[in-house]
Amino acid sequence: MYKILKTDGRAKRAEFNTVHGTVQTPLFMNVGTVAAIKGAVSTADLKAIGTQVELSNTYHLHVRTGDETIKKLGGLHKFMNWDRPILTDSGGFQVFSLASIRKIKEEGVTFNSHIDGHKIFMGPEQSMRIQSNLGSTIAMAFDECLPSKAGREYVKPSVDRTYRWLLRCIDEMKRLNSLEDTVNREQLLFGINQGAVYEDIRIENAQMISELDLPGYSIGGLAVGETAEEMYHILDVTVPHLPQDKPTYLMGVGTPENILEAVDRGVDFFDCVYPSRNGRHGHVYTHFGKINLFNAQYELDERPIEDGCGCPACAGGYSRAYIRHLLKAKEMLGLRFCVLHNLYYYNHLMSEIRDAIEAGRYAEFKKESIAKLREE
Repeated sequence: MYKILKTDGRAKRAEFNTVHGTVQTPLFMNVGTVAAIKGAVSTADLKAIGTQVELSNTYHLHVRTGDETIKKLGGLHKFMNWDRPILTDSGGFQVFSLASIRKIKEEGVTFNSHIDGHKIFMGPEQSMRIQSNLGSTIAMAFDECLPSKAGREYVKPSVDRTYRWLLRCIDEMKRLNSLEDTVNREQLLFGINQGAVYEDIRIENAQMISELDLPGYSIGGLAVGETAEEMYHILDVTVPHLPQDKPTYLMGVGTPENILEAVDRGVDFFDCVYPSRNGRHGHVYTHFGKINLFNAQYELDERPIEDGCGCPACAGGYSRAYIRHLLKAKEMLGLRFCVLHNLYYYNHLMSEIRDAIEAGRYAEFKKESIAKLREE
């Protein structure tokens, strides 16, 4: 299922085989929260820019349109016309970030919908059932996403409860995958490591979930307030305690520099809203840093966003000046070009990372790339 093709230090170059196709890692999952990338991006566009995995969200699809409706329509792949792998987030992050009032018990969490305020209960079983209805390739375990600076006296009991929830997720997924009417009976479950910035809690939890022999493992609760140095340190001490023969997914991270550093520490799955969110605001990524196309200096700039880029905007011959004009005129084409460019940039960066690992020069590539990113 997961085959390491080459290692370079702790960096891993691998391939991951799923029922919806084989993907090459390290990879970046393009975030389509409600089964669409914000910015008028179609699944045909996603294929054209090299997307391997699309990520959608359990909570958002449950409260709007509804997972049962999507199941009746054949599951998420058919619904959004995408035949490559999909990973669904468990909904845990949204439960704890969007709900202003929530009540956590051993059974799960009671909270109010951010859309209309109606009361919702979600626990491990509910999350698994929603994700099963969606039929995603990879389902995430239901967990409590902790603030990075939460006190130790809160973190330890929370992580213990998240572990017990993981055991319940495993049992419920086995049951669901055995049913005849399940959309994807080969759905995979990834466990999630939590522990805020406490080394010993992270390590103990990593060791415990590793014993469960899951198809993949995630590191959650980072990039939520701690410094980059603290995040890298947690990766340094935690990743070695997760199975090296399984994919390691760093949730919600991050910037190009974050990704380059995390790959060097053994991570090979990433996702983040940055490329699409920043693109919608005219902020575009290049190998020499991020630029803001709203700035007046680009008003007469006839160059593409980045020379040599193969995205539809750059390869199509559209200038920085024209895209800036579209953005200021509030034409959707402008933000579409920026989103497509950013997603292409991230997908292409991952391809360059894979090539560097294969060539045995990842440390050099990382150093060169980070130096360039800081030039702008």
